[in-house]
Formats: sequence, structure tokens, C-alpha cells
Amino acid sequence: MFDVKPEIRVMNREQTQKVHNDALAILEKTGIMVDDPKALALFEKAIGKQSKNHRIRIPEELVQWAINAAPCETKIFDRLGNPCFTLNGDGTREAVFGIGVTNLHYQDPLKNDIQPFFRHPMAAATGLGNSLDNFDFISTPGVIQDISSETADLYGVLEMMANTTKPLVILISDWDSFNPALDLCEHLVGDISTHPFLIPYVNPITPLTLNSETTMKMDASIKRGLPLIFSNYGMSGATCPITPAGTLALLTAELLAGLTYSQLVKEGAPIILGSLPAAFDMKKAGSFYSPATLLLNLACAEMMTSYKIPHCGTSGSANGWGADLLAGTTLCINHFSSCLGKAGMIPFVGGSFDSLVFSPELVVYSDDVIHQSRLFASGFSLDDDAVGFSDISNIGPKGNFLLSDLTAKHFKDSQFSSTIWPFLSLDKWREKHEPDAKKILKDKTIELLNNPVAPKDKDEILLKGEAFLKN
Repeated sequence: MFDVKPEIRVMNREQTQKVHNDALAILEKTGIMVDDPKALALFEKAIGKQSKNHRIRIPEELVQWAINAAPCETKIFDRLGNPCFTLNGDGTREAVFGIGVTNLHYQDPLKNDIQPFFRHPMAAATGLGNSLDNFDFISTPGVIQDISSETADLYGVLEMMANTTKPLVILISDWDSFNPALDLCEHLVGDISTHPFLIPYVNPITPLTLNSETTMKMDASIKRGLPLIFSNYGMSGATCPITPAGTLALLTAELLAGLTYSQLVKEGAPIILGSLPAAFDMKKAGSFYSPATLLLNLACAEMMTSYKIPHCGTSGSANGWGADLLAGTTLCINHFSSCLGKAGMIPFVGGSFDSLVFSPELVVYSDDVIHQSRLFASGFSLDDDAVGFSDISNIGPKGNFLLSDLTAKHFKDSQFSSTIWPFLSLDKWREKHEPDAKKILKDKTIELLNNPVAPKDKDEILLKGEAFLKN
């Protein structure tokens, strides 16, 4: 087979080994802070000595044991128990994408105004992700603010369960709501461990802190038999060293610490590791995505491949003020590089304004970019059958291939069409009164929001969930 498969490679084997050695040095010499007494005791037992001031220095041997213990492959299902995708640690699988990033605001495409994120946008955002074919899963789109903080996370999970059957990455901000949210899911569908469609997402505190809520959420997820995402968020020059090398070494050390803890809780527990590297704007005290952060995303993916552990990539959120050119640039680079760099899971598509605002238009735009990115990454064949020697010989000079056997066989596959944009020549564009691309995107988004592809059991899930939460 002569298949052309384009790819991006950031580091060679010697360079990944250098990053690994740097991360080990940080864990052994500086160590990590472990807040929770139970987690601390688990580390102390494994290391064989008491900590000082909750500081744990993890030896290389323990880290290597954890790397070897963690599974290389994790199968993910939908809510109905159907296989959806497999997360491989060997770097061979194409990227899978998901919407949502626990936004605090919602940008209504009809009015174009920015509102607090309420329950209705949670349902609308989830339904939108369910309707678009190029999204493989749904991550928590926002934080509901028209419901009491004690139950907001629970109603958010209910809306996600009701409005999609796709796998869910759940971000529960409050520890007190974490187990009740999982209880709700079990109440709605029964056993959630045999065909896992729920993937809890947890973060340590950068730099080098395994906070109590994170380790408790990890413990609860592992004991319920769920795969989990352990992902850190670092800003170069603020919570991480300002250089890419320092940021990568520090974030890798934190990921290895989280990996080690997960395997101490249960050897062989499925875990997905990744980082959300961002740049820190020292003038405005905010974060943003830069070419360096996207390089770090691919470098982190390569580190996980060297460990044979599934990877969760950097945010699909965008630099921008909604669905604008600034956001479009970020998303195009992110999605193309993620597909070519085999970055694994790519959650959080749809955020703008430094991940504060959920934009449905950005989700629809990204669906098209992901579609094109995957086509690009799929490459093409150089086999003799694909060359078409017989057609070339039969047609010869000054002929054409409009009616050739090869054209008849492949013309459908060769015709690219956008999920959003019509192909218009200059004349056709003028005939259609010079349509504006931004308006086409807006109209497409509104159409999808008004006509979501809803699960058949949506009403049943909502009714059952409402009764559970009231009691």
C-alpha cells in the first residue's frame, strides 16, 4: 500500500526523553503539594516515608510503575451503549472533538448579545453538538446561573443527558455536587461503568499542587469504574515558567503526578492525560492562545504517546470576540494541527473571550473546519489503481477524463462540499445578491438551534431526572 498520510512531528525520541528527565527531576527534587490527608497517606505508603508539610517527592521508580500500570487503550461508548471511539496511547488515532467549556455567558446568535448562561442555553448548546456530525462528544457547555448554585451542576448534567446520546465529558465545579451528579446518571440509565459514556474532567492547581477536590473526584471516578481526564492549565510567565521548555517540563511533571495517584488508587485505572497551555498577557493580566501554546499541545501529545497513555489536547476555544476572524484563525490552526499531530481528545470548542462566552456560531464554524481538517489528514493513495494507468493510456494526449472509468468510480469521493458555505463563482455570487459569509453562518446556526436532532427519550430523561432532583 502506498498511502500518503500527512502528519506533524514536534519532537524526536531524544527530545521526548529530555522532557521526561526534566519532569522526573522536578518530581524528585521539588515535589508536589498534596492537600487531602487520604491522598497524602496513599503517597506516603507507596514511597515508604513521611512527607514534610504535605510535600511529596515522587521517585522515578514509582512514576515508571504508574506508566506501565495505566492502560494504553480506553473504549468510549454513547449513552445507549454503542461503541463511539477508542482512545489509544500509541498516537495512531485521529483527533476527536467536543463542544463546551463551562462558560459563564452565552452569545445569542439571533440577537448577537451576550447573556448569563442559563438552563435553556445548556439544552440548546448540547442539542447543537448532538446535531453536528463532526463532534464526537459533548463537554459541559456552561455553568447554569438561573438555578441555585447547590443544584446548578446537577441540572446541567440532566440537560446534557436529555439532549444528546453522545459521550459526555463532565466538569463539576463543586465537590458536593460531584457524587450526586454521578448518582443522577446512574438513576437515569443504570450501570455507568460497563459501557462508559461519562468522562469526569479534573484539574490540579498549577504549579505542582494536587488539591483536595481534585484527588477526591479522581478517587470517586475510579471507584465507579469511569475513565477520567486529568488535565492541567498553565499560563507561561504566570503559573508556569515563561519558556516553552519550562512550561512543558512543569506540566508534564504534574501529569505524571496525577497518573501516579490514579494508579495508587487502583492499578490499571483508565486515565487520559493532557494540558491546556496558554500564554499570559502581562499588560492585561489575561490568557490567550499563541503559536507556542499550540506547539506545546502537540508536544504534550507526543509525551503521552511516549508513555502509551491517551491524550486530551488543548482547548478548542478561540482568541476572539465571538464568531469573528480572530477566532477563526485560532480554530483553524488548532483543528488542523490537532488532526495532523494526532492530539487525541480535543474538548471545549465554542468558547471565546478567553473561554468566558459560549458561541453557537463558533461551534457550527468549527464543525466545518474539523470536517476539512479530517479530509486533509486522511491523505490519499498512490496505488496503481489510484493512478489510473489504463485510463491515461486509453485517453492519451488532448483527451479528457470526464467520462473515464476512474472518474465514474471516484467522482463522488472527489467532490468536496462545505457543511456551511455554498460554492459560488463571482457571477453566481452577484446573482444571489452578494451574500455575506457571516450572515450565512448566522442563518445556519439559527436553523440548527431551532431544529435540533433530539434523542427519542429526551422527554423521558427530563421527567425522570426532574423527579430525582426534587426528591
